[in-house]
Amino acid sequence: MTAPDVLSIGETMVALRSQTMLSTGGTVSTSIAGAESNVAIALARLGHRASWVGRVGPDAMGDLVLRTLRAEGVDVSGVRRDPASTGVVFFERRLPTMQRVSYMRTGSAATQLCPADVDVPPGTRVVHVTGVTAALGALPRAAVFAAVEQARERGALVSVDVNFRSRLWDVDDARPILTDLAARADVVVGSPEELALLGPGTESVPTKELAARLIAGGATEVVVKDGAGPAFVVTADGTTVEDAREIGVVDSVGAGDAFVGGYLSGLLDGLSVVDRLRRAHVLGAFAVSTVGDWEGLPTRDELDLLGAGPGTVLR
Repeated sequence: MTAPDVLSIGETMVALRSQTMLSTGGTVSTSIAGAESNVAIALARLGHRASWVGRVGPDAMGDLVLRTLRAEGVDVSGVRRDPASTGVVFFERRLPTMQRVSYMRTGSAATQLCPADVDVPPGTRVVHVTGVTAALGALPRAAVFAAVEQARERGALVSVDVNFRSRLWDVDDARPILTDLAARADVVVGSPEELALLGPGTESVPTKELAARLIAGGATEVVVKDGAGPAFVVTADGTTVEDAREIGVVDSVGAGDAFVGGYLSGLLDGLSVVDRLRRAHVLGAFAVSTVGDWEGLPTRDELDLLGAGPGTVLR
């Protein structure tokens, strides 16, 4: 088996979306969603070899997760079927510009992910993990750290998206674990608020200083994403800033994962830091222009479409 360019490990759920309130019997569409698998899809669409490792249930929902990822060109040979059910996430449109999200993931297959599930093939270039899976419980957390340690042993870069979720754990529980995880990374990605979780007494420390501390601790680059605002990267050589792309927002869910996928793609392609940021912003713009976590992500030959004028028709 050829080693992947990027191996991601984490949770993928079935996503049910309604454009009206679920409590009133809204019709739902069915897809999949998960921070790590979103990144894997983004990379696969750009022609990179991407693998996703996780657990899904012995149910139709698990079948949907695997079928979708295979269809998107993501390797799922490392996925295990678990006796527990596949998790479900519900998205409902509460207001024209507001969605409400609820989860059915307690005791799900993803919460049984463990270190024995992790096997980073020699030759893997990047291992990508997030704080979401680390928040699911002791077993998934141990699996995340096992993936990081295997990556370091086998010469792969470690990419960590802090991805703090307050509905999964509180700040006091998350802070030491996310700090430890980020300290083991080569590439750390997070918002200003998330970087402020990395270390004790960091709430009032400027973001660029927090990034510089991570660089001093061993990270090679710290990528700071800020929604529709400018993003910047701090390395030992300095700070690079790049504005986001302006585009109408249809659905902001998944934009951060798309950004990470674009940045890692640029890293794999050997682009300069500023060009990595530009590709990250392009993928983020594609993501928010379409309903769904990953459905609107571009292929490599579509990366320049955002430069086309309004009303352009491709024939």
